[in-house]
Amino acid sequence: MNLEDMIIVSVDDHIIEPAHVFDNHMPKKFADRAPRLVYDAEKNLQVWTWEGGVTATPFICAVVTLPPMEWGYDPTTLAEMRPGCWDADQRVRDMDANGILTSMNFASFPGPAGTFFANADDKDFAYTTLQAYNDWHIDEWCQSNPGRFVPCALPAIWDPELAAKEVRRIARKGAKAISFSEAPETFGYPSIHTGEWDVFFEACVEEGIVVAIHIASSNMSQGANPMASLNGEGPPIEVTSTLPCWNSLDCAANLLWSKSLVKYPDLKIALSEGGTSWIPGFLDRMERQFHLQKWAKSDLGGLTPTEMFRKHFLACFISDPSGLLLRDRVGIENIAYEVDYPHSDCTFPGSPEELWEHIVAADCSDDEINKITHENAANWLNLDLFEHIAKQDASVGALRKRAADLDISIRTKAQYRAEYERDYGVIA
Repeated sequence: MNLEDMIIVSVDDHIIEPAHVFDNHMPKKFADRAPRLVYDAEKNLQVWTWEGGVTATPFICAVVTLPPMEWGYDPTTLAEMRPGCWDADQRVRDMDANGILTSMNFASFPGPAGTFFANADDKDFAYTTLQAYNDWHIDEWCQSNPGRFVPCALPAIWDPELAAKEVRRIARKGAKAISFSEAPETFGYPSIHTGEWDVFFEACVEEGIVVAIHIASSNMSQGANPMASLNGEGPPIEVTSTLPCWNSLDCAANLLWSKSLVKYPDLKIALSEGGTSWIPGFLDRMERQFHLQKWAKSDLGGLTPTEMFRKHFLACFISDPSGLLLRDRVGIENIAYEVDYPHSDCTFPGSPEELWEHIVAADCSDDEINKITHENAANWLNLDLFEHIAKQDASVGALRKRAADLDISIRTKAQYRAEYERDYGVIA
């Protein structure tokens, strides 16, 4: 196999939401209460605002093709970023240029577990807003280009029963995954150890929905708040930037020892952006605990920790050469690739090149390459990858030919803003 022959599915990318998210999906009686994207000309930033609060997306979440020295945590506007961040058709063009067949996209302004919607005091209205967002994500963003996006909905994170109801609703609409928090108790919601989330997990199992748990989806703080670091009030920004993926270790430990995985042996969990290289050491420690600490009377339903991990968890990585070297310890059928477009860890437009370099260094076989690049994702998420695009047209080489005319050069915020104003008018 050559680089151009790979078929790549990215199980973790992100949408920078456009202003019209709620236009077609909010009931008329709530239309004037829906979250709105508002521009502050004096501060040159756009914020999402509603009765539940205000939030903004920092530039660090939308840096593709920007000069590295323009990256940072300052708030952003849609006008100053690559259109593929917020426009589904342009996103597909970028996927073609990067050789990516299919992509699963997480939310941005609501938070990866939808906690922004939980801030409204009127929880009926909060759920209506969450449903409207999920409908936009599935019916507009994903259906704009069939076969290119994997629908991943947001949960009603404040209410396990309501979250279960939403699982069943979005499953009927074609969703394949729903996000969740690494530690819902850090927001004041029930811990997974209370058993209150079992109704949610049961719905996911019965509907065949994968629980996708993204890093930074809790209030656990690895390092410090990025703005505190930048203001000299915490550890260096490098600490804050490099530690969050280890939240997946805490999350995996809590889930692995929870009663819910024994109760629901078919529950599937994706550790999104959690990486893979920590897993062999993690499993070593879990095995030692299980076999040595007999007094704890650990019950994993007749399985060892390694067996339990491999039965339930999909480990998702952007760039993890050590994890590929240790793939047999992780589990070759438990590894999936992600691009992380358009975040600062994103490898666009050279994702296949970096991945191929690490695959060659790890001496992966063709069978292993296929599993890591697309087969595992298809199996875990129940995807028919070639329903809309023939297999011979789905490779890195074939997709890149479709986008040979696309400009993927570095451009400044000012250049993007000029192009935006030329095409859409002055931002307001």
